[in-house]
Amino acid sequence: MDKFVIEGGTPLHGTIPVSGSKNSALPALAAALLTADTVVLDRIPRVRDIRTMERLLVDIGSEIDAGENSERVILNTKKIVSPEAPYELVKTMRASSLVLGPLVARAGRARVSLPGGCAIGARPINFHLAGLEHLGAKISQEHGYIEAEAANGLKGAQVVFDRITVTGTEDILMAAVLAEGETVIENAAREPEVVDLAHLLRKMGAQIEGEGTSVIRVQGVSSLHGATHEIIADRIEAGTFVIAGAITGAELCITGCLPEHLTALIAKLAEAGATITQTNDTTLRVERRDGPLKPADMITEEYPGFPTDLQAQYMALMTQADGISIVTETIFENRFMHAQELMRMGANIRLDGRQAIIAGRSRLTGAGVIASDLRASASLVLAALVAKGETVIDRVYHIDRGYEKIEEKLSAAGAKITRAE
Repeated sequence: MDKFVIEGGTPLHGTIPVSGSKNSALPALAAALLTADTVVLDRIPRVRDIRTMERLLVDIGSEIDAGENSERVILNTKKIVSPEAPYELVKTMRASSLVLGPLVARAGRARVSLPGGCAIGARPINFHLAGLEHLGAKISQEHGYIEAEAANGLKGAQVVFDRITVTGTEDILMAAVLAEGETVIENAAREPEVVDLAHLLRKMGAQIEGEGTSVIRVQGVSSLHGATHEIIADRIEAGTFVIAGAITGAELCITGCLPEHLTALIAKLAEAGATITQTNDTTLRVERRDGPLKPADMITEEYPGFPTDLQAQYMALMTQADGISIVTETIFENRFMHAQELMRMGANIRLDGRQAIIAGRSRLTGAGVIASDLRASASLVLAALVAKGETVIDRVYHIDRGYEKIEEKLSAAGAKITRAE
């Protein structure tokens, strides 16, 4: 397993570019299963989860042209050869459930392993399954697999989610575009990644309206055609780099991002005393900071609230604030596993249910720590940037699932970070 070795205390400066969104690219890749025509996707990040999804699509029957370092992926699925997502292939990735909707819609059946991925709490797939049942699919579960069948095709229906779910919204949206009649998805997720998927599907011939709101309406069509689409910028990667600038007191420009997707983060960082300015449509500038940050309580919420995927990074930031701050996690019940590792580095954190009470300003020191999930690993990188001495982060395969060459991007901005086997 690879490790990161980070020598802290080096000021950052310069420019860090943002890659395409992993969380937008994954459903876009799955959407290519909905047509026999060619789908071209640009700005695909070359991260571990994307490679896993591509291998899965090849097993299903897709022909994929994707260079090792190319951001363009060309997919063609003339025929669904095997409508199955085996456990051996998808055990490390939650997004495997995204092929359920497209497979049932186009092939009439699917057999998908219950997903793996980060151990950050329950992400029940039952929302996907209930939605597919409303559309007429028959669902069964055995031996760790979900089996869905709609031999006579799916029928439009009203789908009301008990709780907002991003992947559930995306899965049902992809199923509904080929269902007969109208489908109304209520309590739908409003995340930019859902909107981006709807834009791709519309280019492929789907009839969708309401994306970005809590009610999405879909008029089913008999078939979709090919399209070319560019994936949006990764708002979580962008937010991580913005926090990197704030925690180190750096002067950084984050380029190729979409600032309108980061309004909750920018507002919270302003409350904490960081200065973030938008210099153009796709660039954020983190100003050099004098003195400590101010404590600012934060609560994670569905979009457009503060994203749960930036909670761990924000907690690392608050260890450097001068006073007490409270971080409340409302999305996942087990997403504080990074707190123990931050405490090994000298952070003063107390956990109370879904709240973390952080007493700063902590004098962090380098230590050996373990990445427990994708975003937790990013928080440890941020803490290591300001810690005294050397930090060794083990199990960085987690960070490779969602960040493209993060060590190279940070090194280019002056960080002393290397990857070691």
